[in-house]
Amino acid sequence: MNQSTPYVSNQQKLQQLMEEAEIANFEQLSQLSGVSQWQLNRLLTGLLPKLPITDLLKLSQVLKISLEQLLLQFETTESLSADWEIASQGISANIDSNAMALQQEYKQLQQQLNQQKERLEKEFQGSSIAALESWLLQWPTAAIVAQKNPEISAVKLLPLVKPIFELLKQWGLEMKGSVGEVVSYNPQLHQLLEGGGHAEPGDPVIIRYVGYSHDHKLLYRAKVSPVKKEETTS
Repeated sequence: MNQSTPYVSNQQKLQQLMEEAEIANFEQLSQLSGVSQWQLNRLLTGLLPKLPITDLLKLSQVLKISLEQLLLQFETTESLSADWEIASQGISANIDSNAMALQQEYKQLQQQLNQQKERLEKEFQGSSIAALESWLLQWPTAAIVAQKNPEISAVKLLPLVKPIFELLKQWGLEMKGSVGEVVSYNPQLHQLLEGGGHAEPGDPVIIRYVGYSHDHKLLYRAKVSPVKKEETTS
């Protein structure tokens, strides 16, 4: 029986690759690669797409060429185009499917984050209201009483403000200095009042308005003015 032209062409290609890899015959190629001679015959007859990918990898390693080079050697242009079209369709469908799944997952995560944000805001508001409970209950009454009786000392109202400072403390807000305190001027921590005079770093200054820091980060510098002679002697 006469061998077909593709068989002869493929046989010549394989023999050339075997010579370059110093393989004597098909039997030795089968032994070295672990690919049966029946599968080699399928390769020669143009049935490369029917061969398991594992056998193709074994052949490419023994012949010392890449899998891509092996496919190009024994696959016809028509079958390559058909295979590539099928593969492309599969890849495209897979990409579309993955994109839809990722988009759906993103929407779910975004919804969960929004729900978590809303829950945390509610919890924060609830804890803040609880911390200010005594002030919320007593301050409106105290304010009305103070308006009706201006002679009431402001000192009596100071304890009512304590819950606010306690809440700020829980938030990590810290007061820097105290009003009337004399300190050494530090431009990084202190701000001179406009029209209050001039001071050099290290000069004594008096705190007029306190500063604040949050979690050890300075938010507002304390406003100060140079110490006057009467203030140092008093």
